[in-house]
Amino acid sequence: MTDLELSYARTFSTPHGVRVLEHLRKITIERVLSVHATDAELRALESQRFLVHQIETLISRGRGEDK
Repeated sequence: MTDLELSYARTFSTPHGVRVLEHLRKITIERVLSVHATDAELRALESQRFLVHQIETLISRGRGEDK
């Protein structure tokens, strides 16, 4: 576990951090685009989802849950 991973775990373990992470998930991972979404919209959303996933991975590692 690195210091950065520990920092992510501590930051997102606070009530405010949990709320922010829930919001990020809601506007990215849980978001569904219409069948008429453009290629650019799909790519932008996928990039956002990747970033949220990266944050969640660092939190898990900081908590010692992910190796």
